[in-house]
Amino acid sequence: MKHSLMAATALGMTLSAQAAQAQVELQWWHAMGGRLGELVEEIATNFNESQSDYVVRPSYRGNYTETMTGAIAAFRAGEQPHIVQVFEVGTGTMMSAEGAIVPIYQLMADNNVEFDPEAYLPAVVGYYTDPNGNMLSFPFNSSTPILYYNRDVFEAAGLDPDQAPTTWAEMESASQQIVSSGAATCGFTTRWPSWVQMENFLAYHNLPLGTQQNGFAGFDSELVLNQHEPLVRHWENLARWQSEGLFSWAGGGAGPDAGPKFYSGECAMMMESSAGRAGVMANADFSVGYGMQPYYADVEGAPQNSIIGGATLWTLSGHDAGDYAGVAQFFAFLSLPENQAWWHQNTGYLPITHAAAELTREQGYYDENPGADTSILQMNLNPPTENSRGLRFGNYVQIRDIVSEEMESMITGSKTAQEAADAVVERGNRLLRDFEAAMQ
Repeated sequence: MKHSLMAATALGMTLSAQAAQAQVELQWWHAMGGRLGELVEEIATNFNESQSDYVVRPSYRGNYTETMTGAIAAFRAGEQPHIVQVFEVGTGTMMSAEGAIVPIYQLMADNNVEFDPEAYLPAVVGYYTDPNGNMLSFPFNSSTPILYYNRDVFEAAGLDPDQAPTTWAEMESASQQIVSSGAATCGFTTRWPSWVQMENFLAYHNLPLGTQQNGFAGFDSELVLNQHEPLVRHWENLARWQSEGLFSWAGGGAGPDAGPKFYSGECAMMMESSAGRAGVMANADFSVGYGMQPYYADVEGAPQNSIIGGATLWTLSGHDAGDYAGVAQFFAFLSLPENQAWWHQNTGYLPITHAAAELTREQGYYDENPGADTSILQMNLNPPTENSRGLRFGNYVQIRDIVSEEMESMITGSKTAQEAADAVVERGNRLLRDFEAAMQ
């Protein structure tokens, strides 16, 4: 009896091992730590439990830059993952990696998995398509900057707590009233100055950041932001508002000091990613209001629509053909309305499909969480134009650093707004030419 039991146990272990071996493992490298990383693990587990052929293995690989550069190095060594998460400004770099990627439109067609680009939000689709309209990567986590404001401070300053400023003139007026009343010592601050106060500012005012359709039409593009009076005027205003105490610079890059300035009540308003909503709700001990990005009312075509940040999932080549059937199924799983609605509601990222947004509305989420749909409304204000579709420049990670440096020089008074904008163009165009040369 003992031997029979041992034999049965051994047989069961063998069958389990064979079953495990039959599952194809799909490696997914991502850049989401903390709570977002936990949600990534959860959605992978849900997929793994929904079928028995594939197992997705998420792996945190550092921030966006580290994850992308790590995947490129792994590809060169023949050790690349199946899927890698790449932030939006890495799109040009990934597109130029000829032979290294499997475009999602091709992936889905090759594996007979239904895929309709029209199911996705136009502003999301536009950012990640080639000149022929083919989607290249899967839009996993997309966000856009919005305005957060302290309703308690607004009320104390005699402002309507139910009404966010809509124009930059109203932002200035509200900030003056807030500071003069003593309700707060600063009107507003901003995170992500390059993304918010340049890239999205230009898109929202339907102005090009660069030639060649903001880089979509070719790597021979050039930056032209210094030619736009509204942008130079806006940067001049930021410097003036800083000196008057209406605006508070929170640092370059991610603008790391913006959150603390807002949460402490020092600044009454903060421009931040829609994906920062969970963090705002967790850290603010006051009533929070939401608004769209401000605009200059005298600029024709404004407001247009905002552009996205966040990241997409790219499929890397070099794996067995059978593996890609699993990747296609995983992307189809992520696209399901219930999964996209869950991701949107738990993270603050946009629901990337029309169906997910509608499901979220039907579930009453926006009624229970006023302002949670601000990003969607802002993204869909108007159909994207060549100026508001997004950006596709090579070496843009480094160009963003230049923007932060030059904006800080302007804020501190070392340069005028025009000089800072000119320097961004001069330095940035050198990087664009370096990238273009590397592609030839």
